[in-house]
Amino acid sequence: METTKKIIIYQVFTRLFGNQNKTCQPDGSIEVNGCGKMKDFTKQALHEIKKLGATHIWYTGLLAHASQTDYTAYGIPKNHPSIVKGKAGSPYAIRDYYDVDPDLAEHVDKRMEEFDDLVKRTHECGLKMIIDFVPNHVARQYHSIAKPQGVKDLGEEDDCTQAFNPQNNFYYIPDQKLGGEIDFYNPEMGTYEEMPAKATGNDRFDPWPNRNDWYETVKLNYGVDYINHTGGHFDPIPNTWLKMEQILNYWAEKGIDGFRCDMAEMVPCEFWGWVIPRIKATYPHIIFIAEVYNPNEYRNYIYNGHFDYLYDKVGLYDTLRNITCGYGSATGITHCWQNVDDIQDHMLNFLENHDEQRIASGFFAQDPFKAIPAFIVSACLRKNPVMLYFGQELGEKGMDSEGFSGRDGRTTIFDYWCVDSIFRWNNHGRWNTHLLNDREKELRHIYETILHICQTEPAISDGDFFDLMYVNLNGWQMNEHKQYAFLRKFANEVLLIMVNFGDAAAQIGVNIPSHAFDYLKMTPAPKCKCKDLLSGKQETICLSPDSPVCTELPAFGGKILKFKIK
Repeated sequence: METTKKIIIYQVFTRLFGNQNKTCQPDGSIEVNGCGKMKDFTKQALHEIKKLGATHIWYTGLLAHASQTDYTAYGIPKNHPSIVKGKAGSPYAIRDYYDVDPDLAEHVDKRMEEFDDLVKRTHECGLKMIIDFVPNHVARQYHSIAKPQGVKDLGEEDDCTQAFNPQNNFYYIPDQKLGGEIDFYNPEMGTYEEMPAKATGNDRFDPWPNRNDWYETVKLNYGVDYINHTGGHFDPIPNTWLKMEQILNYWAEKGIDGFRCDMAEMVPCEFWGWVIPRIKATYPHIIFIAEVYNPNEYRNYIYNGHFDYLYDKVGLYDTLRNITCGYGSATGITHCWQNVDDIQDHMLNFLENHDEQRIASGFFAQDPFKAIPAFIVSACLRKNPVMLYFGQELGEKGMDSEGFSGRDGRTTIFDYWCVDSIFRWNNHGRWNTHLLNDREKELRHIYETILHICQTEPAISDGDFFDLMYVNLNGWQMNEHKQYAFLRKFANEVLLIMVNFGDAAAQIGVNIPSHAFDYLKMTPAPKCKCKDLLSGKQETICLSPDSPVCTELPAFGGKILKFKIK
């Protein structure tokens, strides 16, 4: 999808966002711990998210997924607790592709109307809406009660006597019952039985998943024969492809603006290359974001799979995390963009999401301010989108022991819980900063400043890029392991962006080579007046290929010097 506005995605874990119960107990039920609702995304809340700088909001966990909460009074089948991770369940163990999760509704019987209202409210507040599409696996007890008339359920017409059939929706282990080290007994519901066993979601094609497997899910069959290793069987079109297209069309018709596709590389690229153009033929505005981790497949999923954006996790995220934690060199940033330079506009940058540890956790940086240089780079390096996770801008630590999740530096996706920083930002529905402490307010202001620069400066959203590090190595005026510098330019406006990952302020001199002046069509100026967009302060620099730009960078900070050229 072509756009001249930089996409800024605010990911929010829907179940946790509005929960106001501060007396949560580890592994507590929804009755004890409470649960956020779609209605908690009021216009005030959405306006504040937009004010922060977001253009899109990704509502994580909207689709109906397996949980241990009983909704049988509403005609929703009860899930067996032994195949649900946590009381609330994983949002990636979908139990009905055509339904909204009942936990998120104020009135369960009107949950779809509440979803429609959320779409409308989101758009009225100037934000675009992204939801999950989970194509690789579903909950073990998947059964759709909300599917449109005439739609066949997954597995409804499968021949479960065959381990693999390209027209089956699942993979089977014929004549064998699901076993393994999981305890399938529950005092209330008895023993969960699955006969024949289905393959487990993380490509486990035997009936004995262990606790480290995605045992709560089953793998979907897109026509790839993992059993006999005979490759892909895509002609005729596999039945699963057709069913997934129906699901995507169902949600697209409801007015959403994008799909974040979970574990997209575990689904054959041929499917994406077939389905994405078909969806975009009717809904050309919809963006598709792929969760991928194999750089060797990036170009395949962009050019053949037709994805708009891919996670830049194993490149830029891992590099920036290492630098922030003090065991990586800032020179690695150059290698990151060089590795994806031809597809850079398709990469989605981030420092946090629901899978990764919180910056402020004891497993990452501990101090969220240490990651400010990393966020400047992540947000401003190129034109491509950037994403932040709710509470990141407040320094949320993610160090609670919530239940199934445990104290792992992540905000739980399995439990009913209340997120402290979001609770205080909520402030009884006021969504203001009155209950935030001074450091949280300061951090939020820094994030807002950086994101507004991304939104308002064409040099960031649509400008040229020039890495300055190759002329600043092995010198005495700049520590290339702790500092990083680059230029962005649009028309006659130039941004000189410099960051300092070090724990002390640094007086540096940044060389700008003649090639940069030629490439960006800049004219040297011995006294060039500029403004630091981060602090608002004015300063004068020597803009010349013969003399370095001398300035002082704050500890764990940076400068974005803006100047105009003739």
